Amino acid sequence: MPIALNHVDTGGAGIPLVVVHGLFGSADNWRSHVKAWQAGRRVITVDLRNHGRSPHAVGMDYEAMAADLLALLDRLGIARAHLLGHSMGGKVVISLARLAPERVASLIVADIAPRAYGHDHDAVFAALRRVAQGRPANRREADELLAEHVEERAVRLFLATNLERAEEGGLRLRLGLDEIQQDYEAIMGAPAGEGAFAGPTLVLRGAHSHYVTDEMLPELREVLPEARVVTLDAGHWLHAERPEAFREAVDDFLGGAG
Repeated sequence: MPIALNHVDTGGAGIPLVVVHGLFGSADNWRSHVKAWQAGRRVITVDLRNHGRSPHAVGMDYEAMAADLLALLDRLGIARAHLLGHSMGGKVVISLARLAPERVASLIVADIAPRAYGHDHDAVFAALRRVAQGRPANRREADELLAEHVEERAVRLFLATNLERAEEGGLRLRLGLDEIQQDYEAIMGAPAGEGAFAGPTLVLRGAHSHYVTDEMLPELREVLPEARVVTLDAGHWLHAERPEAFREAVDDFLGGAG
């Protein structure tokens, strides 16, 4: 059964842009982009299940997460939307586009292909478990705990966005870590649905990322035949590393997508 996703809605007229974060992310990660976009269109950012301020629930397969997102569109009375998803969120929006194409005005997929990937989050899970067990009193202590398993400061800062103040004091994770780790195989798997989404599509990829390589493009175009592929001088976190170029590409695409 779909769950009620936490979301932030800027309001406004026209076909909205719905933004879906990646694994371990949240709607909060998109605040600067929303500020830029909301002047010209309605923008809705969501927290997927087990992320941000949304409820925790067993099941992280893409059919379930697409159903959550579709239920949100129904609840908000949105007949069609432009969907933008990064990484895991990209697979969620691809899934929705395949399962309910009539609800998708256009699709924007940020640095992910519609395929299964190998495991590469062991260190992140270990770091988050260490924080959960260590119950840090402040963000400095949390960073020290994360650093036992994650060397890159940028990654630690990103993971720290999942901390919140606990009622009993100190910091705690707001992630549904058990539920995410339990269904990690599904998260790393291919999107739900069958066949192709033939609507307007933009695929943004990082030149220094391994998630959408040239070798993957034929496979990608089997699912997204109308995809316009744009490569930015960035890694996997292209919307954070090159925010202006990212927004420019999205704005240019949406200007032609209606």
